[in-house]
Amino acid sequence: QVFTFNTVEIKVQPSAKVKNGDPMSIVCHADISKNTDFQLKHNFTIFKDGKRVFMTVSNKGDAQYEIPIARSSDTGEYECTVEAGGKTKSSNSLHVWVTGMTKPTLTAEKNEVLEGEVVKLRCELPEEVPPLYFFFRKIKMNSTPQEKHVFEPYRNFSVAEFSVEEGDNILQFDCFGRRNVKLEFENSEHSNKTLVTVREPFIKPTLSAKPSSNITEGDRIQFECSTMVARMRDIEIILQKNKTILNSVRDEKVLRYSAVATLEDSGEYLCKVEQGRATKTTKLNVVVAELFPKPILSASMSKLDENKELTLSCSISGFRKANFSILRKNSNGDIWLRNSRNLTMRVNVNDTGSYICKAEVKGIVKESKPVRINVYAPVSKPTLSVVSGLPEVVVGKPLWLICRSVMGTPPITFTFYKGNEVKKIVVNDTYATFLDENIRQNDKRGYKCDARNNHSSGMKTSNILNITVIVPIKNASLGSIPYGEVEDGSETAFLCSVKEGSWPIHFKIFRKTDRDVLVFETSEYADRVMWRKEAMYRQDMGTYYCMASNRANVDVKSRPITISVILASWQKGVIAAFVLIPIAGAVTLTLWWFLCKKKK
Repeated sequence: QVFTFNTVEIKVQPSAKVKNGDPMSIVCHADISKNTDFQLKHNFTIFKDGKRVFMTVSNKGDAQYEIPIARSSDTGEYECTVEAGGKTKSSNSLHVWVTGMTKPTLTAEKNEVLEGEVVKLRCELPEEVPPLYFFFRKIKMNSTPQEKHVFEPYRNFSVAEFSVEEGDNILQFDCFGRRNVKLEFENSEHSNKTLVTVREPFIKPTLSAKPSSNITEGDRIQFECSTMVARMRDIEIILQKNKTILNSVRDEKVLRYSAVATLEDSGEYLCKVEQGRATKTTKLNVVVAELFPKPILSASMSKLDENKELTLSCSISGFRKANFSILRKNSNGDIWLRNSRNLTMRVNVNDTGSYICKAEVKGIVKESKPVRINVYAPVSKPTLSVVSGLPEVVVGKPLWLICRSVMGTPPITFTFYKGNEVKKIVVNDTYATFLDENIRQNDKRGYKCDARNNHSSGMKTSNILNITVIVPIKNASLGSIPYGEVEDGSETAFLCSVKEGSWPIHFKIFRKTDRDVLVFETSEYADRVMWRKEAMYRQDMGTYYCMASNRANVDVKSRPITISVILASWQKGVIAAFVLIPIAGAVTLTLWWFLCKKKK
């Protein structure tokens, strides 16, 4: 008995999208091929979102999971697994969406509350499965509903609280639910509306000021704030101006506050009554007339050289009877200088700062706007130097210059020149930098800088800084006389030269062996150097090259040359003599022997 699974399929009747409350069936079908007609038991298992929801055993190739009333909780991924004769096969997953959510129920903890209390609500979707979103709404007449939402990942209900505010009378609340299906949101119907009535714990406060009109600086002004309250416990009255608390009382019905009026006291005052979470407010606008205008401080000069005279004068437009004082502003407290309308002094750099004057009439003190005084010391002669130290630069490399002025009151304006051409203007405290990126081989112009500030002495100029432009080495070459072959023990001259490069040039000649051997080294104010080796021997034969460098710190290597050491002429003669004499002797003996034999 041989069989095999062809396919296992799952489908939903009537469709994969079913209305809430309608019946639906999950059908699993196994397509199996057999070699003969024999009975085969099928174990059907249906899963929803990975959890088993249905099992059955059948001799047929189909199984059906009936759901008479579909609910939104039946939404999910369904899969069917069939086991038969030790073999198992599963279907693809199928998404089933039961559309439409059940209507939620809303309950309130209390149906009557006081202003300042909270309304606690509970919204429930008993037939739905989390995760769920709950939306609560607070509905007032002639206003946009206030909404809160809560995400519940593990339960099918949620709770929320709404504060009862001033002016809330009759409130209505409702809620609805939302769920996410395959990245689509579905909302439920709105719940029943729940009605909550609101009672006032106290009445809106009254706020008054005496005198109510014609208040002038220096007058005493008195505020009174009062309310009617059902119970005194935990009642608090607060008086504010621009969010600043001026006075407060607890467990009392009336608050009183008085002060000497100033121009700054004009504005809106707020009386606030609080009890628990309940709050009621009343506003009152107060206008205080000016007794006298703010004083004006004037200076004979705002920018002046050190050791010059400065005169400060304080005045009030259309008003002369006042007590004046002149002060200097300071972060740790203003510094008093003189109780007078006028002040004359000889200044130094330390007198730079802001000055004010104060005027007092009937106990009211007013302050002028600050006047800025800048005292300048002259700049010293600037110094111009190269940031790296040495007054030289390699062709094509950037040149950084720095101009410093040790003395002088900032800000200082620095001007850089290349020759007589202005290259850059910088405003800084004690120094400035300049980058010249355009360094060419024929640059012979000197650099200088100017420094000036607001002192009347004017501008100071540095000494001219001449820069040495270093040309890197190019195209080193090595030659020899004689070239190629040298007789043993004879003199050889090596010539190392470069096409261009700034002097002095450092020359090195190397002979290649297992490692490069330095055989000659020198520095010359020339573009070539000759090294005479008095005698060349066989151990000196090999490959030679030279290397040249200068202050550009770039080593340039020549092409190598090969030197062969051959025998000298006299050495060849000696060898010939040693070879020919024995040959001649042998020939002579042979002839002599031959002649002697002939005579016999």
